[in-house]
Amino acid sequence: MRNLLLVSLVILLSSCGGGKVVPDWKKDSVSLIEKYERAELKGNNTLAERYFEQALDATGSAAKIEETARLHLIRCATRQASLTFETCSGYLEYAKLGTSTDDDTYHRLISGQWEKLDARKLPSQYRDFATNRDPAKNLAILQKIDDPFSRLIAISIVVMQKQADDGILNLAVETASEQGWRKPLLVYLKLQENRARLKGDSAAMERIHARIKLVEESL
Repeated sequence: MRNLLLVSLVILLSSCGGGKVVPDWKKDSVSLIEKYERAELKGNNTLAERYFEQALDATGSAAKIEETARLHLIRCATRQASLTFETCSGYLEYAKLGTSTDDDTYHRLISGQWEKLDARKLPSQYRDFATNRDPAKNLAILQKIDDPFSRLIAISIVVMQKQADDGILNLAVETASEQGWRKPLLVYLKLQENRARLKGDSAAMERIHARIKLVEESL
């Protein structure tokens, strides 16, 4: 699984011209943050945190500020895919020392700071979403985001803005289900279950509860 934020890290860390050998810390940080993402999205929390700390050790061993900041940003985005909203203090701590414009723009996107957001500096799949101001168009725009991780991030922002309708929640559930990402899947199934309860839809509640049970038993 390679979301575009991680691809940017791979490019930043691994680009090495002239046939030079890529340093171990670069290879390790990329490999470990990928493992972190997979473990986090599958709900293996203890393992995920172990991989994240090891990734930080890799960039820390080379005293790399921008690369360390990006690791924190990836962590915040990955947790937000499961609707864990946080200040992303680790990223901000290093951002004040200097980070890339692209990273700053991405941080503004996921944290809802859209008043100064330059959508042109975002990865291309987010641009239509970030410039849209009509909630009625959200579902159609979200469906066009090909990368499942990026789609879940965009959906999390819609949830943050309290604009998630039944269609958007269903898109989130099926996106997470297709990838086997248990953590966001469980979160969105429970949101669906609560919405079905409020509607008094017992048939939907029964089916959703069965899906929740399947996920919980796999954890």
